[in-house]
Amino acid sequence: MVVTAFASGCESSPPEPTADPDRKPAAQTQANNGTPAPVQTSRPRIERPKPTKKKVTAKPVAEVKPSADDPVKGKWTLDDATKGLPEGKTLVATIETDLGNLECTLFHDKAPITVANFVGLARGVRPWKTPEGKWEKKPAYDGTIFHRIIKGFMIQGGDAKKNGSGEAGYVIPDEVWEDANHDRPGLLCMANRGPNTNSAQFFITDEAAFHLDGGYTIFGECAPVDTVHKIASVPVVREKPESPPVIKKVTITRK
Repeated sequence: MVVTAFASGCESSPPEPTADPDRKPAAQTQANNGTPAPVQTSRPRIERPKPTKKKVTAKPVAEVKPSADDPVKGKWTLDDATKGLPEGKTLVATIETDLGNLECTLFHDKAPITVANFVGLARGVRPWKTPEGKWEKKPAYDGTIFHRIIKGFMIQGGDAKKNGSGEAGYVIPDEVWEDANHDRPGLLCMANRGPNTNSAQFFITDEAAFHLDGGYTIFGECAPVDTVHKIASVPVVREKPESPPVIKKVTITRK
């Protein structure tokens, strides 16, 4: 279950709950030479009952091959990401947008690799490869947008390219913990293009999305959900917002 890509490159996108099964995955819409294939025309969707909640069992964390040119060779911990922050038990990411702020409690105990990655990128302390192809230490999310929005499903952002094709120059593994259900709005999750391909892009659920259970890392929860709903309600053209909501800044604090 996937959606049509809007940009060149393999898009990191969670699948819609009721997508047309005849449509090809985003990765398959690329020509053999790597250029984007024409966007498919929309077709009537086959509506199916939405999945219901099922038991999610924790999965072992896989090993992923570090990028050859990654300055830290894939070695990045929560201690690295939080160095210099005041002491506190709870890690919080405040996502400032032009439609309101979201305060996201990060699940560092359940998804430590993912939280370390997100915090490092947000603070600009974890090196990442910019769209220009340079490894830099700078805030990765400031000034980006929510580039993909599906009301009643999720809002997706975190791409420095602002079109759904960007990554950080490396990937991290999935972290699926016990009872990690996408069972409510406001859950902060990693977007991916397949198992263990998480990088920089993330999404926030607008409603429950049980069909994602077991395949996407949940690493936080954002409030107020009214702000999530507000962002999810902006006008879109086939999932692409007409006026993309801006992520002005992401600030990491401890409480």
